[in-house]
Amino acid sequence: MDAEEKKQLVMRNSEETVKEEELEEIVEEKENPRAYVGYETSGPVHLGHWVSVRKMLDIQEAGFQPVVLWADLHTYLNKKGEEAWIQDMTDYWQATFEALGLDAEYVHGRDFQENNDYFHDLLTMMQKTTINRGERSMQHDLRDKEEVYVSQITYPLMQALDIIHLDLDLAVAGIEQRKIHMLAREQLPKLGYEKPTCLHWPLLTSLAGEGDKMSSSKKNTMFPLHADPEEIRDVIEEAYCPQGEVDDNPIVQICKLFIFGADRDLEVSRKEEHGGNLHYEKFEEMADDFESGELHPLDLKEAVAEEVVERFKPVRDKFRENPELLEPLEEIGHETPGYIT
Repeated sequence: MDAEEKKQLVMRNSEETVKEEELEEIVEEKENPRAYVGYETSGPVHLGHWVSVRKMLDIQEAGFQPVVLWADLHTYLNKKGEEAWIQDMTDYWQATFEALGLDAEYVHGRDFQENNDYFHDLLTMMQKTTINRGERSMQHDLRDKEEVYVSQITYPLMQALDIIHLDLDLAVAGIEQRKIHMLAREQLPKLGYEKPTCLHWPLLTSLAGEGDKMSSSKKNTMFPLHADPEEIRDVIEEAYCPQGEVDDNPIVQICKLFIFGADRDLEVSRKEEHGGNLHYEKFEEMADDFESGELHPLDLKEAVAEEVVERFKPVRDKFRENPELLEPLEEIGHETPGYIT
């Protein structure tokens, strides 16, 4: 694989690269560049997280060393849970990622975020960042400042510093993290560091449709990757998928990102009286048939459900063998899947 092929694989199905010429330099000049993604481990690994894993698998194939940061200290600062429970959740997340084939360097935030060099950089960055600039980098709505804690303003500064202290070449995140990455590119040079190169993946539309955010408390919006096959089929069957509409259609997005985006074909089984089976090797062929009405939403959903069920079999196998890893999820009200007896 030459440098251009590596770059295109890294950028495949991404939303934005900041900047593409910097990525070109990385793939041309570095033998084993390091790319990272970080997570708060405060809920189940669900369909939305699979976008990031799929992207990191592309990056892994392109010759990068994937680095996954379990942001345990971030999770605690963001008031998402007690420390012991957060560590148990991290074990569950890592088991899921390993089952999906991500051969990453897995790092806990506490492994480096409490050392003297990191703390000194954090104090320096606080001294060089205005309150207004810190607020603009946050994802939270700050209209009700009675509910915002100082730790939550510190959070994006730490996320910027993680990029430096993990010795990374590429920072990878969802497009909703863009504000933090722009803060990093703006502020890190003030500490004597280079601007980080950043890659952003698109957000997956909720299975309930645009405008309804994915939430583990709303079962019609997503499903955890360790879910029972029947739950996956049921949620996909009820998913938003209007005939002929490709944009903001979560089922079409799953096809693009997870099936064709993983270099897989899509088989659609249909009765002969309904036109017979269909076989797609390219996303564009499937999208054209869906827009024209040749491919019905129910047929597409059934095909997608079977692909998804098959892809997540290694995850189910992992938890069938190690059901204790799901215990921290039970503590916050999530049911144990039916395949675990």
